[in-house]
Amino acid sequence: MKVDRQTVEHIAELAKLQLSETEIERFAEQLSDILNYAERLQELDTDAIPPTASVLPLSNVLRADSAQPSLPRDEALANTADQAEGQFRVEAVLDDSSD
Repeated sequence: MKVDRQTVEHIAELAKLQLSETEIERFAEQLSDILNYAERLQELDTDAIPPTASVLPLSNVLRADSAQPSLPRDEALANTADQAEGQFRVEAVLDDSSD
């Protein structure tokens, strides 16, 4: 399938991209190659292949949830820029004025 210049320009417009003349020509060729390859894949006989969500076996890779000692407060606050009463101190991120 051949992708023409107008199609590339339309896709670029939808994506809000400004393409040079060279890029338009290159993308037209690359998109054509991609679509040609997809057409070749459509020719494969996949009737004997069951639908598959993943080719890899599914397994839980998370560790067991177990209680462990937490980081000591002094160590957690050691590199903070500002602290008060044993807590991180940060600037307010919400405006408290009512509109």
